[in-house]
Amino acid sequence: MRESGRWTSLSLLISIVWAIASAFSGSAQTTAAGPIQSQSGGMASSGPQEAVFDSQHRPITAGGFVKDGPIVFQDIARSAGLTSWRHSAGTAEKKFILEAKGPGVCLIDYDNDGWLDIYLVNGANFDVLAGQASAPHSALFHNNHDGTFTNVTAKAGVANDRWGFGCVVADYDNDGWPDIYVSNYGRNRLYRNNHDGTFTDEAAKAGVDVEKWSTGATFGDYDGDGRLDLFVAGYLQFDWRNPPREDSVTSPTFCQHRGIPVMCGPRGIKGGRDHLYHNNGDGTFTDVSKKLGVDNSAGYFGLGALFVDVNNDGKPDLLVANDTSQNYLYINKGDGTFEDKSVENCYALNGAGREVANMGIAVGDYENNGHLSVVNTDFSGEYDVLFQNDGTGYFTDVSYEAGLIKPTMPFVGFGDGFLDYDNDGWRDLLIVNGHVYPEADKYREWGSSYAQRPLLFHNLRNGKFELVPAVESTGLAVVSVGRGAAFGDIFNEGRISVVINNMDGVPVLLRNVNADHHHWVEMKLIGGPRSPRDAVGATVYLNAAGMRQRGDVLSGGSYLSSNDLRPHFGLGEATDAGTAEIHWPSGAKETVKLPAVDRIYTIEEGKGITGAACGGSPCDPNAAEIPTKKS
Repeated sequence: MRESGRWTSLSLLISIVWAIASAFSGSAQTTAAGPIQSQSGGMASSGPQEAVFDSQHRPITAGGFVKDGPIVFQDIARSAGLTSWRHSAGTAEKKFILEAKGPGVCLIDYDNDGWLDIYLVNGANFDVLAGQASAPHSALFHNNHDGTFTNVTAKAGVANDRWGFGCVVADYDNDGWPDIYVSNYGRNRLYRNNHDGTFTDEAAKAGVDVEKWSTGATFGDYDGDGRLDLFVAGYLQFDWRNPPREDSVTSPTFCQHRGIPVMCGPRGIKGGRDHLYHNNGDGTFTDVSKKLGVDNSAGYFGLGALFVDVNNDGKPDLLVANDTSQNYLYINKGDGTFEDKSVENCYALNGAGREVANMGIAVGDYENNGHLSVVNTDFSGEYDVLFQNDGTGYFTDVSYEAGLIKPTMPFVGFGDGFLDYDNDGWRDLLIVNGHVYPEADKYREWGSSYAQRPLLFHNLRNGKFELVPAVESTGLAVVSVGRGAAFGDIFNEGRISVVINNMDGVPVLLRNVNADHHHWVEMKLIGGPRSPRDAVGATVYLNAAGMRQRGDVLSGGSYLSSNDLRPHFGLGEATDAGTAEIHWPSGAKETVKLPAVDRIYTIEEGKGITGAACGGSPCDPNAAEIPTKKS
């Protein structure tokens, strides 16, 4: 193992502080009935934490707003028509961990009209599981191209009347139409796109229905045969008929957080198994997870999952973010097998050598050096971890150096993503937050809240991030119990917006309204015969404006969610769109000169540019100006 970057002086200091704090905090308590969990609900808690309140005596997680400053996002969910739907899971008290974890959200252009639609996963409750009530329905919202959306769930056949958690989008059958995989407590769904606005659930026929508690899922062509394989993380072995309870001090599963009885889990409950399904090319899959050693035999608690090439060899590796347990980093050996490099490459633990409550996964080249780094979100009292990649898939925790520790520690992070919100050519970071314990609103000494605001960090171009102030009455001041978040150019205007799925509430749609006038380009990639049709696994290097940026086509990520598949690049003031160097999943490399800025280019493997869109309408990619959109 390499020594460089393994332990920084900060990491050693944090380790010592936490060790001392643990010795004197009594965090491992015991009753006559046995051990008490001082951390549960997914959440490894807490090193030392000082409660932070704003000038109005609100916890910083639900306050700290300013009256003036840059306005980056506005929540337009109501005017967009999304608030006619709401998520529901369990009871408001959240006595069981099953009620507290979801939900995810996916961006998908299901009808191939060039506009991103929105799929929101819904939950259920114990009465539904007992067959005594109807399940809440997930929702597919069609993009009307005018800033509004229409609920088309019933027509599309994607209501998923099961207890849903996550979703992921990819064209698994290479027919040119995106499909949806939904992870549930119980049997999962594989919605195959019928090309006519409807879907058919093929999960049982395909052999990927997984009758367990599934969470994060991701598609990727791990063996290079041109077909997308599927990885599904498992969370807990949870029996809803006999769940662990927190309401009896005589119970050996009695659990506490900061001395307060709370729901139990995941610690003290057996972890679920992970599944890797090989795509057979005939609409079916074969479970190869145990054969390839990626089945989570250690019994960790899987949440986030992502196929992504972290060592720049053109082969998708596999990241799994595990709750209150070590992460997995499976390096693709290029022969159809993986090697577990989780500990050796320093992704298993944070820089202090601690297991943390990993939830979401964001990947991005925030340094513009061609290396994909990773941010894992975490529980309050811990910090969201920035794993800096040296380009070989070896990671160093640089959270302190990047300025993420102090701002993120009071929050419980879930969905996250790298995005260039101001199109300056440098990737920023947005984190969606929300507690898992409703008790947070009752106990002021926690210094937290159940509903929390998102955090936006601006990239300072020197390896550091600066927290963008949350201006009152804007999107960054929206307080919700955030979970899944999906990032993409939802309005085809060259700006990355964010849709958030909240616990027991309506969605939030953060439309990017930043005042910059910077230029940009995006690319819809279409793979050739030896690549997946939707080009999942492709990497684009854009040489423009004196920079070399990287963008990847990824299926999954954030927290149980799926982002826009089109790589997006900000160009700042540059008017030359530059040259795209595309590394296709097949192994082919292609260089394409982009003729003009502010375009969404369609590029087919081996054919170059085959189309362009301006403001969502077809346009001449060579034209110097964007045509005025006709009313």
